[in-house]
Amino acid sequence: MLQQLHQQLIEAERRSMTYLKRYNKIQADYHNLIGVTAELVDSLEATVSGKMITPEYLQSVCARLFSNQVRQSLVHSVDFTRPGTASTMLRASLAPMKSKDVPLLPSLDYEKLKKDLIWGSDRLKAFLLQALRWRLTTSHPGEQRETVLQAYVSNDLLDCHSHSQRSVLQLLHSRSEVVRQYMARLVNAFASLAGGRLYVAQSTKMLRMLEERLREEDRDTATRENVLGALQKLSLRRPLQTAMIRDGLVLWLVDTLKDPDCLSDYTLEYSAALLMNLCLRSAGKNMCAKAAGLVLKVLSDLLGHENHEIQPYVNGALYSILSIPAIREEARAMGMEDILRCFLREGSAETARQIEFIIKQLNSEELLDAVLESDDDEDEDDEEDHDSMEADLDKDELIQPQLGELSGEKLLTTEYLGIMTNTGKTRRKGPASVQWSGAEPLRRPVTPGGHRNGYPV
Repeated sequence: MLQQLHQQLIEAERRSMTYLKRYNKIQADYHNLIGVTAELVDSLEATVSGKMITPEYLQSVCARLFSNQVRQSLVHSVDFTRPGTASTMLRASLAPMKSKDVPLLPSLDYEKLKKDLIWGSDRLKAFLLQALRWRLTTSHPGEQRETVLQAYVSNDLLDCHSHSQRSVLQLLHSRSEVVRQYMARLVNAFASLAGGRLYVAQSTKMLRMLEERLREEDRDTATRENVLGALQKLSLRRPLQTAMIRDGLVLWLVDTLKDPDCLSDYTLEYSAALLMNLCLRSAGKNMCAKAAGLVLKVLSDLLGHENHEIQPYVNGALYSILSIPAIREEARAMGMEDILRCFLREGSAETARQIEFIIKQLNSEELLDAVLESDDDEDEDDEEDHDSMEADLDKDELIQPQLGELSGEKLLTTEYLGIMTNTGKTRRKGPASVQWSGAEPLRRPVTPGGHRNGYPV
């Protein structure tokens, strides 16, 4: 254990030094940028009074904005006398670099892998689950990652379609806490990708086991975090929303959110986002109406929570459930408008606009939300075709290999090398997306990862 801790300390110090160097470089670039900006403003002012800007001056400004290597080539090769040259170079520097051809990862023997995941020792199972997850999380987005995912799906890695008594899926209920957690992390990684969600969504058994695991984890553990993360991402798909509402997940989430200070930031954010996604459905709203007072109290308490990441989800859930007349009545009785107006004064301009929409919904007299009639059409899917692989999937690893023990990609390619299990990738086309302005409460299901990264919602 001491050796492991020492190794982790060395790793942490190495990462710390890397981050410090990056920070210092960013700070230096920032100061440089401010200096250049000030000079450019001076130059603009000078042009107003008729002074000309020379190509040499433009060249010196651009040279300060680029790295040393680019700087040297700029000095010799770029003609700054041509209008638009300097700005074109600057914009090009921000364009994403074209990645070199990324090789496909070696094929694996999935039959042997699944056999060891079911019958191997708990330590082997944990290392295999970790290595398979790392294949997804550390692969390059694009063809390499899609090929990894396609191989997992076509070989039914999680046994979603298996009818055997013993299956990989049952690792969610393993007696080993490490195995349970690593299985939950792997499922969460699958759910982070559009193709993975499609695969997992086809198994009602998987959804049931995730819900059972969520309820059985009595503490806010990493296992519960990952199960919750997976369920939240799966809630982008309508048939699964319906099943989650039917299984009583709405009131479980409300009960969990009653005491937000006992929850990790991840649990708080994904619980609020999942609750909002389920409250966008008429069945979810009707479920909230059964305990309207409790739901409204929990949501109004969350309005003032210090974690501002949850704000759009709380606002979205409130706006949605207030379309139900009985909930509006309960909200008026508890003085919800006064509570909302407090936050109207304190929040950002964006939050204030969302709260104004909620107050308007609270004071409306409509008997039915216009969306309710088509709201439960199972054929229409809320799935957005985006991937959102978060860094949290690989945080705080529980196991470290001992001397001579294989792990990660080395374990997979040494013990489980296969022949042509990588199949051609298929790219799904997602539906047309609607951009969220931020001025209104959310009205489409989202995931925290996709919402933060600015994906269409």
